[in-house]
Amino acid sequence: MTDETTFSKLVSLACHDLRTPLATVYGFGRTIARAEGLDPKLASYAEMIESASQQLAELLDELSLAARIHDGRYEPRLLAVSTGELAEAASATLGPERVAVSGEGATIETDVEAVRRSVSSLVQCALRHGGLDEVSVVADGNLIRVTPITAASAPVVLGEDLRDLGAAVAVRLLRAQGGSVELDGETLRIGLA
Repeated sequence: MTDETTFSKLVSLACHDLRTPLATVYGFGRTIARAEGLDPKLASYAEMIESASQQLAELLDELSLAARIHDGRYEPRLLAVSTGELAEAASATLGPERVAVSGEGATIETDVEAVRRSVSSLVQCALRHGGLDEVSVVADGNLIRVTPITAASAPVVLGEDLRDLGAAVAVRLLRAQGGSVELDGETLRIGLA
């Protein structure tokens, strides 16, 4: 076993082991947030704990997925989904005022949950690292186009400059499934196999 394989397995094990205490934090945060008669300020804190716990769980999912892809242990669960639905999911996650969706999608077979997160992560990365208020997402057959991609955000969105975990994992996931993530001028082209 190489050091690289050992490290990937260590990351997977850490992700697995962190889920139990994280589930406890989430569960108690949720219980406290829903308690009757709770001071509004405390309820707000409990909701923040619940939300942060969900974000941590998503980060652990991303790390675990990256380790499985790296080790060749990733086994996608293929289901049918429209690329238009994947684009709409990014808008629903990030807000329709920030993500304008258009176009006709096509039905593909893919690991729906992982690709849904990946498309949303790439769109979020374009917004965050591009300093943008809004992006356009177009579903065109098995292709999703995101514009604009700024010069500053391009290397981050493409997973070349490792400053965004979601984008870095998204690029690896999409390529592991036979898809592509490429820049064409100011347009990110996400090809889904």
